[in-house]
Amino acid sequence: MSGAGENARFDVVGIGNAIVDVLSHETEDFLTRHGMTKGTMALIDTAAADKLYADMGAGIECSGGSAANTIAGLASLGGKGAFIGKVKDDTLGKVFRHDISAIGVHFATDAATDGAPTARCLIHVTPDAERTMNTYLGACVELGPHDVDPSVIRTSKVTYLEGYLWDKEDAKAAFVKAAVLAHEANREVSLSLSDPFCVDRHRDSFLDLVENHVDILFANEDEIKALYQVDSFDDALQHVRGHCKIAALTRSAKGSVVINGDEVHIVDGELVKHVVDTTGAGDAYAAGFLFGYTNGHADDLAHCARLGGIAAAEIISHFGARPETPLNEVVAAKLG
Repeated sequence: MSGAGENARFDVVGIGNAIVDVLSHETEDFLTRHGMTKGTMALIDTAAADKLYADMGAGIECSGGSAANTIAGLASLGGKGAFIGKVKDDTLGKVFRHDISAIGVHFATDAATDGAPTARCLIHVTPDAERTMNTYLGACVELGPHDVDPSVIRTSKVTYLEGYLWDKEDAKAAFVKAAVLAHEANREVSLSLSDPFCVDRHRDSFLDLVENHVDILFANEDEIKALYQVDSFDDALQHVRGHCKIAALTRSAKGSVVINGDEVHIVDGELVKHVVDTTGAGDAYAAGFLFGYTNGHADDLAHCARLGGIAAAEIISHFGARPETPLNEVVAAKLG
């Protein structure tokens, strides 16, 4: 990670959708009734968001968004994080800004004063702890290159982007601008593939992105198989090996596999007595991995993966995608 630690103000800056999550427990019948594919994320419009929200059971609201969750996890581990994302100057926008600022994350993106309201993600958790998401992107889609602060990118060791952002042209331009700025400053760029449907929508441009702009790729088993259109995890692993510097691939209870050139690290998953809600598990894994990577363990990728697994295990042991117990305390208890 040549030069990545020099004059760094932040360990990681995340660029992603600034979303407020609304979580509720629902039955399988609820998913069927609304035509949802369990375990995936679908984008919905204003009318669908209003209808679905009215039909949901009692829920809890908390700030979310994939990259924002990762940066929140990083902060909980003791890392220095920044976030770039778009909210509106409305009630939910103020909730999002308060929540992320209160945990010590730098968030200075200007709020939109007109247009669509702040985004929300309606998350339905079934009894098997699987989460199915419907996202109204609202103000998120207004994020563009003008929102990318060059000084923040240049002073962050890693710039981390969520794949969900790739749905809009302005957001794509924002990420490419950030990636170019990061590499010009001798920093690194990381991408999370986010969702198999997201991969299916943008396969060609994702492949180009991974090969030409990304140093560290995060994906789960379904996402990496979707990217390379193969049926087996082993085949996907062989494809990704030559395409970016590091690939960290998660496999739920099986743990994760990290590839770096000829190095392959297979790291067991952490034991979780009772899985409550899988929302944010991948985000937390990325948080743990990147915290390790930017805080002295770039040469020990297995350790980075272990930190990712510990963070993910804490997240899935309760409802919601942000830590309930400070992750630095969880890591200290596990690793001493």
